[in-house]
Amino acid sequence: MQDQTFQLVLAGVPYFIKAEPFSFNDEPRFKVSYNGGDEHIFAWDASISRLSAIDDDAISIPDDLEAAISSRLLMSTKV
Repeated sequence: MQDQTFQLVLAGVPYFIKAEPFSFNDEPRFKVSYNGGDEHIFAWDASISRLSAIDDDAISIPDDLEAAISSRLLMSTKV
């Protein structure tokens, strides 16, 4: 897995995303930041069948942005 950078525009708001893959307990995860902000940890959540932010500050990520990041990472990665 390689680091990824990409842009998203949601509701007219641009986001610049950086994602760095890593493994934890043989499970793929990602360190994700947007617009140069803090890193968030994304991991697979079987209950919603997508990647989800699991860190303490995950509540600060807009729901539509979290879903869009998950979709984009899943397109390029097998989780």
